[in-house]
Amino acid sequence: MIECNHAIQEVDMKIIAVDNRTINPESCVATIGFFDGVHLGHQCLLHRLKELSHSRHLKSAVVTFGQHPRHILHKTNFPPLLTTFSEKTALIEQAGIDFCFVLDFDKALADLSAEVFLDKILKKQLAVADLLLGYDHRFGHNRRDTFDDYVRYGQQSDVNIIRATVYDENGRLPVSSSGIRFALMEGDIESANKMLSYKYSLNGKVIYGHKIGRTIGFPTANIAPENNLKLIPQKGVYAVSASIDDKKYRAMMNIGRRPTLNNGTTVSLEVHIIDFDGLIYDLEMRISFVGKMRDEVKFGCVDELILQLKNDKKKVREMPEALFY
Repeated sequence: MIECNHAIQEVDMKIIAVDNRTINPESCVATIGFFDGVHLGHQCLLHRLKELSHSRHLKSAVVTFGQHPRHILHKTNFPPLLTTFSEKTALIEQAGIDFCFVLDFDKALADLSAEVFLDKILKKQLAVADLLLGYDHRFGHNRRDTFDDYVRYGQQSDVNIIRATVYDENGRLPVSSSGIRFALMEGDIESANKMLSYKYSLNGKVIYGHKIGRTIGFPTANIAPENNLKLIPQKGVYAVSASIDDKKYRAMMNIGRRPTLNNGTTVSLEVHIIDFDGLIYDLEMRISFVGKMRDEVKFGCVDELILQLKNDKKKVREMPEALFY
């Protein structure tokens, strides 16, 4: 089992977009991957990267991509994102990494063999001296090479290839981005947050909605997500922390079609901020998920809906303050 109880390190990470002219002037210790979510497994890999870089007296670097490779290779069948590019790079920076090299994943890059990619890009352009690979990570055209192949290609290009140990917490299955996506799509916020080590969040702008909530005593802020590729959890009612202008509030959120109010088939994201009264249209809001309270239900009448919303609000009020602030 890998222990990852380490402090977050703040550094001024340099983000460098890599093109054919990019040349890194100093050798580095690097790892490579998309790092969607920068979850516990990723965090342990980055911690190991920092240890290696310190022992080698070299800079640490993450080689990643601006778009998920499957967004390019499978335009109609690709996973929703756990983190936007800015969220991902901020989390990598918090791990104390010195450089983030961002590759533009396209067909030409996808067609490169692992051998050519390692020599042409990692060694000759980015000056990678040591490459730390996640225990099951594969790269190169069709990802057909094995770890032993990578070691052989590394020997040819003078790159030391190191395999990280699998992250295993108390004997449970490895943490993965796909496992977190599954948990969120099932409404299992607790499991997703544990694997991430932080609360799953959405950013968006407050927009005008139907304005029906205020007529029943529950005014809501309708949220338009800033990135339509980011995963929206399963429909239902959630306890959330709502951040506006760097101030956090207890809130509850409905993801769904509001069937009791007959609002059609469009899925909306509506946030009721508890003990808040103010105009926030066009402001940015960050929603951090605390937990799912219940499924969305079609009630027999509006009065039944109001009674349930009051119960939901009571539950949110009774939750520990630390979950929201």
